[in-house]
Amino acid sequence: MMRLGDIAQFKTGLVLTRKKAEFEFHIKATYPTITLKNIDSDGFFNDEPFELFHSHEKLDQQYFTEPDDVLFRLNYPNTAVFIGEEHAGLLVPSMFAVIRISDQSVLPEFLAWYLNSEEVKNHLLRFQSGTMMPVTNKRTLEQIVIPELPLGKQKAIVELAKLIWKEKQLYQRLIREREQFMAAMTRQMMRDIQRRKER
Repeated sequence: MMRLGDIAQFKTGLVLTRKKAEFEFHIKATYPTITLKNIDSDGFFNDEPFELFHSHEKLDQQYFTEPDDVLFRLNYPNTAVFIGEEHAGLLVPSMFAVIRISDQSVLPEFLAWYLNSEEVKNHLLRFQSGTMMPVTNKRTLEQIVIPELPLGKQKAIVELAKLIWKEKQLYQRLIREREQFMAAMTRQMMRDIQRRKER
């Protein structure tokens, strides 16, 4: 049985308030920062721009994302996201844990997918602390049992998850476009009715 704590190291992000520059003349460095609005509920980055964090000192590299990291949102609802090359170098705040896999038998993308599964989320709910905003601690993460699957099967699962996410994005965009069309048509109808009344 393989547990997450056996195959990965964990770090928490930076408590931003400790390094935030209160005034413009205190700013020593500015960094793009991951926030909750950048990640959708399926564990993928969306198109929201990254917020800029103004620091009163230069920050250590340990607080920034690296390729193949998995970020895990520690408070409810827990969400994991894979960090590819295009999202390396982002500042990680303390609401996330950084998971770095040390075992090559587990793909980081597969781990992110698995941590977003209903099975894991239901498991975490049983061990979360806090009532207003439940939080998952490091010990609970370390105890998560990871399925031992061949790399080929892991890759296939990841590709299927990406395909489903893309299909959902297309479907949601189609719904938005239809809603906009309906709204425009309704406005035009109301204008036509108003013009007829004014004649």
